[in-house]
Amino acid sequence: MFSLTRKKAGIHARRSLTGNIAVFGFVAVLGLFSALPFIFAVITSFKPIDELLQFPPRFVVVRPTLENYLDLFQLASNMWVPLFRYVFNTTFVAVVGTALHVLFASMAAYPLAKHRFPGKRVMFSVIVMALMFVPQVTFIPQFVLLSKLGLVDTYAALVLPWIGASLGLFLMKQFIEQLPDAILEAARIDGASEFTTFFRVVWPNTMPATLTVVIFQFINLWNYSPKELVYSESAKVFRMALEQIVAGDPVARMGAGAAASVILMLPPILVFVALQRKVVETMTFAGIK
Repeated sequence: MFSLTRKKAGIHARRSLTGNIAVFGFVAVLGLFSALPFIFAVITSFKPIDELLQFPPRFVVVRPTLENYLDLFQLASNMWVPLFRYVFNTTFVAVVGTALHVLFASMAAYPLAKHRFPGKRVMFSVIVMALMFVPQVTFIPQFVLLSKLGLVDTYAALVLPWIGASLGLFLMKQFIEQLPDAILEAARIDGASEFTTFFRVVWPNTMPATLTVVIFQFINLWNYSPKELVYSESAKVFRMALEQIVAGDPVARMGAGAAASVILMLPPILVFVALQRKVVETMTFAGIK
C-alpha cells in the first residue's frame, strides 16, 4: 500500500515537472514571437543597401555593416539644427509631460476614489468613455484650442494635451480604491490636511500604479510626432528630425531609416525594463497580488 502511494506520488511529480516544462516552453515561444519585430529591426539596421533591397527579404544578414548608423549621423550633422537639440526636445517633452501627467492624474484620482460628491459617477463614466477614443479623434478640437490660446509651435502644445490623458487617471483611480480607508482616517485624526494625506499617505502607497503610468506615458510621448503643432526647426522632436532625414531620399536612405527606427526604440525599451522590476518589487512589498 505504501509503495503504491509512493508510486502515484512519483507519477504526479513527474506530471507536474513535465507540465511546467511544457508551459515554460510555450511561454518562451510566445515571448520569442513577440520579440521578432524588434530582432528583425535590429538585424535590418546592419544590412547593406543591396540586402535591404533584396526580395523576398531575408531574416539574417550576410554582410553586416555599420554604414547605416554612420550615414544617419552624417546626415544629421548636416542639418541646420544640431542633433542634440532634437534629442533635448524629445527628452524634455517626455520627462515633463510624464511628470505632470502622473501628478495631475494622481491628484484627480484621489477624490474620485475616496470622496463623495455630486456628479462623481458621471465624471468617472466620462473618463471611461474617453478611453475608447484614440488621440487622432480629438486632435482637431485640441488644435483649434491650442491655436486660439497661441500655444502652437511651443513646448506647451506638445505637453499640455497629454497631461489630461484618461488612461493614467483610470489606472490611478482603480488602484487608490484598493487602499484601506483606515490609514486615511488615521491621518485625518492626526490633523493632516487633504494635501498632506495625499502626498504623505496616498501617493507613497501607489508606486506600482505610478510607475506603470510612467511607462505608458513615457513611451507615448517619446514616439510622439506632432507635425501639425510644431513648425520651427528648433522646436521639433527627435522623431520628426529622423523622419525628415529619411524622407529626403527614401531609397538611398533606407539603411539610415532602419538605423533610426532602432535608435527610437531603445529609450522606451530601457525605461520599460528598468521600471518593470521596480513595479514588481513594489507590488511584492505592498502585499498586492
